Amino acid sequence: MGKYKSSSRRELTPKSDAPHVIWRGIGCLMMIVIPAISIAAGIATVDYGLTHNWPIPYQLLTAPVLPKFFYKSSGLLTIFYPLTQIPSFYAYVAVSVLYMMVIGGVISVIYATIYRFVGPSRYGPLDAPPPKIKTKRYTR
Repeated sequence: MGKYKSSSRRELTPKSDAPHVIWRGIGCLMMIVIPAISIAAGIATVDYGLTHNWPIPYQLLTAPVLPKFFYKSSGLLTIFYPLTQIPSFYAYVAVSVLYMMVIGGVISVIYATIYRFVGPSRYGPLDAPPPKIKTKRYTR
């Protein structure tokens, strides 16, 4: 038994810095689900806007044009040629990115709110308590 060690206190186990396993699975699932939902919603929104004559910029309603070096490579042309057949491709991409940002922002706010109530305390057992300072208003 050491001079400064008490036999009644138990050792604190260090916490791992890695997130819980379930959070990794949820994060992986979200990386697949959020873009899929955003792309589907973007396509539906643009198609609805086109049928109801929304003022969509004409630059977004064209099919993409590939650079000249894509036509020299059969591999690149095979991969990217189907994109040139999609009318309003740029509008679909723009609206899908907007949906991804909105969905990601909403999920972040919900997660932060839940983490605030359920998460660990602000101070650990080895932290000093916050200072209790009362200041007086300075008057001249």
